[in-house]
Amino acid sequence: MLVFWKERLVFLATPKTGTTAIEAALQPLANVCIQNPPALKHTPVRRYQRFLAPYLRSAAGEDFTVVALMREPVSWLGSWYRYRQRDAIPIKERSTSGIDFDTFVNAYLSDPRPAFADVGSQARFLEAGNGPGIDRIFRYENIRAFIDFLEDRLDFEITLPRLNVSPEGSTSLSPEIEDRLRRERAEDFALYAALD
Repeated sequence: MLVFWKERLVFLATPKTGTTAIEAALQPLANVCIQNPPALKHTPVRRYQRFLAPYLRSAAGEDFTVVALMREPVSWLGSWYRYRQRDAIPIKERSTSGIDFDTFVNAYLSDPRPAFADVGSQARFLEAGNGPGIDRIFRYENIRAFIDFLEDRLDFEITLPRLNVSPEGSTSLSPEIEDRLRRERAEDFALYAALD
């Protein structure tokens, strides 16, 4: 999460949307940069609106513009799956080594989810539940629009480094599993489809 005081701007770090690279590029400009622990770095909009927004509003005398990125839902799950394929996974129960993407997505749709597939939901991360919690959500797949917005708002040219990139791997889904995913996680697909 990044807070830019003068510009009255907050960037919420949706997991698996290039946030490590964005934070590395913008940390020198940010007045507040929370990178660790992950639970704070990836503060969802509900927690931001409940705890941090009132504090910032009180200190600044006005609301901050809140922005975030969202990744196409299948691509987002694919990034999680590939990221957890790494040899260096500290908690072995979270490793996806030895399983295919269909198995991962099936596990993601199960209740309860096994540790390797317990990755949350972008819709739940980005929606406040009591009205709009984010002023603007940008598509990760069109990150150039997000960078253009930031460059204009911060008056700074941004070059993103390649950091924390998931390893290559197959993320093709069988039609049956993809149909089930689209049905059972319709809120994620609907939110993504509604973005500019």
